[in-house]
Amino acid sequence: MFGIGSTELIVILVVALLVLGPRKLPEIAKTLGKAMGEFRRMSSDFQRTIDTELDREEKQKRREEEAKRQALKKQQEEEALAKAASKPTAADPAATLSVSAGSTVDVSASSPAPAAKDTQA
Repeated sequence: MFGIGSTELIVILVVALLVLGPRKLPEIAKTLGKAMGEFRRMSSDFQRTIDTELDREEKQKRREEEAKRQALKKQQEEEALAKAASKPTAADPAATLSVSAGSTVDVSASSPAPAAKDTQA
């Protein structure tokens, strides 16, 4: 307790007994005990308040980080969908048809399959 050994405590009590007298010493000890108890209660309340605020702040920070992760994930999914939508599909014959050099291709809406004509003949 406060780094005071038993011999130092006895010396302090003897000096207090001599200075204050035997009548006032119990009253002062009682008052000092109540003050120490009140100090401990206040310090534990203060510590509890600090801990509560730190926990609240930590939870808020976790919620913000989770919201950022969700937003980033959503943005990546939207970018992937946009990228997939901009790629040519197999249903679009004009987009997937490869034309060799020297050939002409007739891509009309009326014909279901494009006809390749060889112009080198």
